[in-house]
Amino acid sequence: MKLNRFLNKDGTRSVFATLISILIGLLAGAVIILIVGLVDQKLGLNEAWKGIRLLFLGLFSKGQQAGRLLFGFNSTNIGDMLFRAVPIIMTGLSVSLAYKTGLFNIGASGQFLAGTTASLFIALKMNTAVVAPWIVWIIAFLGGILAGAFWGAIPGILKAFLNINEVLACIMTNWLAANIVTWIFEGSGLQCTEGTKTQVIWKTTHNGVATAKMGLDKLFPESQQVDGGIIIVIVIAVLVYILLTKTTLGFELKACGSNRHAARYAGIKDKRSIVLSMAIAGALAGAGASLYWLSGSTEFHWQTYLSLPGEGFTGIAVALLGACNPIANIFTGMFLSTLDVVGSKLSFYTGYNEYITDVIIAVIVYLSAFSLLIKTWLSKKFKAAEIKKIPDVVITSHGPEMAKTPPVPANTGKEGNE
Repeated sequence: MKLNRFLNKDGTRSVFATLISILIGLLAGAVIILIVGLVDQKLGLNEAWKGIRLLFLGLFSKGQQAGRLLFGFNSTNIGDMLFRAVPIIMTGLSVSLAYKTGLFNIGASGQFLAGTTASLFIALKMNTAVVAPWIVWIIAFLGGILAGAFWGAIPGILKAFLNINEVLACIMTNWLAANIVTWIFEGSGLQCTEGTKTQVIWKTTHNGVATAKMGLDKLFPESQQVDGGIIIVIVIAVLVYILLTKTTLGFELKACGSNRHAARYAGIKDKRSIVLSMAIAGALAGAGASLYWLSGSTEFHWQTYLSLPGEGFTGIAVALLGACNPIANIFTGMFLSTLDVVGSKLSFYTGYNEYITDVIIAVIVYLSAFSLLIKTWLSKKFKAAEIKKIPDVVITSHGPEMAKTPPVPANTGKEGNE
């Protein structure tokens, strides 16, 4: 019975649907690698086999010897994967929360840029000789969250009070953010002047502000990027899950998303819920930007109007692949980050172009749209199995009783004589 209850939980079905979608996507990616290897005469079947192995085990690749790939624990790959997963998990949470409340937040890129601008300005402009670097980090992190919340609230206000579609409003705010950020940083005086670098902002380590490692540098000593950001992200994901499933506010947000008019009839302030939902979603995207740029290991290219940050759109894939479950988003974010690491290994150890992983990710993202269908199918299967186990009940004069199958009469051999 406990197993049946576990299988019938919404979260369990979400995880199973996600795993099935990922497996199908990986198999499709393996087929793509095989076809490219057979078509391209420079590659061949041997390179295709290496590419398929790297697709599944690239995170544990340790090099090659005499043309043979070596696999084992690689702290560099795993540490870098955890670092790269931080921003896309956060933007995934942003999209997931909005989706759970009936909104489609396609503006995570703009909210990400808003968080980037606020956190970098605070971190690099505050005098760490006067204020301790860890206090500057906290203020910069909170600043990024507030900036993302503000930028996310704009489409929410337009949706709540003017009934403007949030997708259109988010697209507008994305490009506004891209141009505003470029304009602000162009005259900020924060440009890096090392070597021949142009249009790049100083790393936060320039004045000693960086995210604490929280012991992860000892677990993954060879990784230069890993820090405690992934721990903070996991805590935030759990808090988002609690908010949506265990609190009155979460119930109101989801109720408003399911049926705005019914929620209003029930006494829920629908306009407030819409604005608050988009503000929280923006705050999550802004927090992801803060954690990424405050790491001290990345440089921000301030001329962003030419293209929006990919983390915002990858977050949509993370959310859909994880069936918009905050806990599942942690694993889907890590998975897509793993494919990012695998791409560099493919180009390094084989003749494949690293961008083939973008094709594979695109296939997986396409399949992520089917994760909800898979989840529905699993739900029907689990419920059907549960119904089969429920015994029939009949109503008698003495009350409900278990239905009994009439006994089969024994064969005495007299029937033939009669």
